[in-house]
Amino acid sequence: MTHLAPVFIESPTTLLPVRPPETVSMRTRDGVRLDADLYRPDAAGVWPVLLLRVACGRRTALTSHYAHPRWYAARGYVVVVQDVRGCGTSDGRFRPFEAEREDGADAVAWAASLPGSSGAVGLYGCGYAGMAQLLTLAAAPAALRAVAPAFAGWDVFSDWAYEGGAFRLADAMGLALRMAAESARRVEDGVAHRVLSDAALRLPLDDEIPSRPQALRDYARYAPHYDDWLTMPTPGPSWDALSPRALLADMPSDVAVLQVGGWFDPRLAGTLDAHDALAGRSRAPVRLVVGPWTAAGPQDGPSLDSLQLAWFDRTLKGESAQPAERGGAVRLHDVEAGRWQDLPILPAATTAFWLSSDGLATRQGGRLSPEPGELAELDVLVHDPRGPVPAVGGHAVPDAGRFDRANVDRRPDVAVYTSLPIREPLTLAGRVALDVWVEADAPSFDVNAVLSVLRPDGRVLPLTQGHARVEPGDPTRPLTISLRAACATLAPGSALRLSLAGACFPAYPINPGTGAEPGETRRVDAQPITLLIHSGPDRPSRLRLPLARDGEDQGSASKGGMIGSVGPFAAATRQTSRL
Repeated sequence: MTHLAPVFIESPTTLLPVRPPETVSMRTRDGVRLDADLYRPDAAGVWPVLLLRVACGRRTALTSHYAHPRWYAARGYVVVVQDVRGCGTSDGRFRPFEAEREDGADAVAWAASLPGSSGAVGLYGCGYAGMAQLLTLAAAPAALRAVAPAFAGWDVFSDWAYEGGAFRLADAMGLALRMAAESARRVEDGVAHRVLSDAALRLPLDDEIPSRPQALRDYARYAPHYDDWLTMPTPGPSWDALSPRALLADMPSDVAVLQVGGWFDPRLAGTLDAHDALAGRSRAPVRLVVGPWTAAGPQDGPSLDSLQLAWFDRTLKGESAQPAERGGAVRLHDVEAGRWQDLPILPAATTAFWLSSDGLATRQGGRLSPEPGELAELDVLVHDPRGPVPAVGGHAVPDAGRFDRANVDRRPDVAVYTSLPIREPLTLAGRVALDVWVEADAPSFDVNAVLSVLRPDGRVLPLTQGHARVEPGDPTRPLTISLRAACATLAPGSALRLSLAGACFPAYPINPGTGAEPGETRRVDAQPITLLIHSGPDRPSRLRLPLARDGEDQGSASKGGMIGSVGPFAAATRQTSRL
């Protein structure tokens, strides 16, 4: 069902007075002191506890994504904002994710015993704090009743360090520089703090080794994890030890889980995977909401606070859900129509659009067609490392979001495949994938894929993106690229566009073509790479989409007919093919 009305409604409530904040401390099982600020109602009674555990310093993290803790306390919660180990004023050494399972469990047990606590604890927070929640969930502390991780992901390797085999250069470097600057501040190393914080504001991507800038080499002691990430480019036990995906494998749960993602959040794919995994085995409510938010902070749309308050009122206080909160297990914001869609599950990519061209896709001459081509065709794309295709918006750069990429698509090193305009609204909602037959004149190469909507006014606005690094010997017949999920209703006159390139810098390092790891690749080492993109009956490159006509009953997925199945898409295909 599609909702046109506002989705999240804050119910009227009597606000409570809030006591001045108190600084409180606890000891972990190995004796490390963790500091926190405590906010609680100034009234008689007991209340559930909301615990936010942050790595960026509790005083600066209070309102970056959420209302101030006083807002929650006035609505009947004890709120605890805690610095994780080695951050803020807490003792210990910070190494990302290593201590969050045990420390989180200790913090939940401690929070449940605080004055004014009812004994029921909920966790919230975004990014690193979201992953800390999932790691705490793996420890199964008895007092934990609900979690609400936002923009968190599921696997450290594939959601934080690498994507499609390529290092997440801008994202991982930005995190390392911010964490290193915080570590330098804690020990009052003013010179290091200045260098690192300045580098975090403007990533030093023009160094001799772009993936290992001088600032991180000089002050590696403040972010030792960064070199570890660079030198472990494949999944394995070291990554599994840090990841909820491995630690929660096959583990049933009685904890209610609200997963929150944003279309241009770098960890959205992991959030969707986490929802699928937890929904299949949890005995408590599990819900997914993907909205018009980015990991950088609030954007247009409903606040995370109204969504989260309704969730905790239901799961920690036992209050009935508001009518607007009784939707499907999956709620997606349509980025084109500006409305919300409720689904029982996240649909798969089941409808094919086939790539074809006359060899002029790098001149915007490629086509996306609902019917496979009858002739073998070839597009030649040359990637020049001296001027790599830039990242324009998307999810993997600091300025994430939806920005017009029409100028990028005009570049001669971008292959563009566009469908005919549609005559009636067409909805895309769910996962997207690309099977592309590609080869190159280098042992290693990258393929970046962006799916956009071409509006009648000529703007090209991204819907989703995927990236793959092909290492020597990897199969490319075809190369399957998992793009992120999307939700959009195309208006009449709009068209779908697929853009392929050999780079997306600085989201991912420039591939030198040799198979060398990014931490060992100098700027001078990169060479031009020629990509051959095939289509036709023998090498059928195709884009796989979850499509349906606007207004179709999308609840049919629960009856076995997912969005994008042959039945509902057939009419839309015929409409398109006649234009």
